[in-house]
This record gives sequence, C-alpha cells and structure tokens, in this order.
Amino acid sequence: MKNTLIAAVLAASSFAFATPYTIDSDHATAAFTVKHLGITNVTGTLGTVSGTVDLDDKDITKSKIDASIDPSAIYTGVAKRDGHLKSPDFFDIEKFKAVTFKSTKIEKAGDKLKITGDLTMHGITKSVVLDASIGNEATNPWSKKMTRSLSGSTTITRQDFGLVWNGAVETIKVVSDEVKVQVDVEIIKADAPAAKAATPAKK
Repeated sequence: MKNTLIAAVLAASSFAFATPYTIDSDHATAAFTVKHLGITNVTGTLGTVSGTVDLDDKDITKSKIDASIDPSAIYTGVAKRDGHLKSPDFFDIEKFKAVTFKSTKIEKAGDKLKITGDLTMHGITKSVVLDASIGNEATNPWSKKMTRSLSGSTTITRQDFGLVWNGAVETIKVVSDEVKVQVDVEIIKADAPAAKAATPAKK
C-alpha cells in the first residue's frame, strides 16, 4: 500500500509543471504525400485532428501528446480517390474509426524535438519518431486564448500498417510504399479551473 501511494505521488508530481492544451481542430492538418506510379507526388489530408497536449516548459521531456484523426474526412481533391482510400483496400473507415498517436518519449534535438510515440492505424500499432518543433505562446486576437504551434514530420511504410493494396499492376508501384506525413496544429491553452468558494467558518 505504501509503495502504491509513493508511485501515485511521483506520477502526479511529474506533471506538476505541465500546462494542458487542446488541439484546435479548425487549425490542424495531418497531411500525407505518396508517389503515384513512381512519377509524381500526390498529397492529401488524413482527416480531422483532435486531442490534448500537456506541455512542461521547465522539462519538455515530461510533456505528453494524445491525438486522434478521423479518417472518414480524408481529402485529396479527387472524390473517386478519396472513396478508394476510405474503402477496405486502404483505411477501411467502417471498421477502423480513428488513427491515433500517443507519445511515449520526448527528447531535445538541438532547438528541435524528437517525439516518439505509438501510432495506431488500420488496427495496427507501431512506434514512430517525429521530427518536431513547438512555437512560443501567443494570444489569439479573436478568442483571446493563449495558443501555440506544434509541428512534426515523419516517414512511414504503409505496409507496416496493413495498407498493402497495389492494384493490378504487378511491376509498378501504383502507390509508393513510403508515405511522408506532416502534422501542423495550433494548440489552445486550457482554461484554469475555477477557484472553489471558501467555506464560511462556523460561528
């Protein structure tokens, strides 16, 4: 029992200086780039991004990211292609409702960051590393909320996540194995909890 209490105190203290933020879905993009037939790049967005970020500016390595993407909103600018990406050949959105990322380690890399996390897509979870950066805090002039930028990029192999479709062309990669991913989001500082009213002293 004593050890359990100590562990709980240590876990709580590790986030003592973390500031909670939420991802502003209206200003968040998870973009991808693939090669088509080995000829040209095709780009699109994976869907609506949401989630939370706990930032510890005193020790950024203690920060946490928990994000989710709705693949039903995949967009490449071509309706037929979007429909194919949503089908069982690729993301199978009827079966797999979300793409998620949960950070497991954050390290400093000069003035940048290396963010390691578990990426779950198409029902498969793999560890990936994002080259990332976090901007300074600024005030949104309309909402008056404190906001920051968070950007990250990585390259994944789609087959690692069960996305193996290559059409009927056996000698040519219709879609490249490697997929470049670029995430750019605004995060909004959560409102501080309202102070509890003091209980009047009994007379």
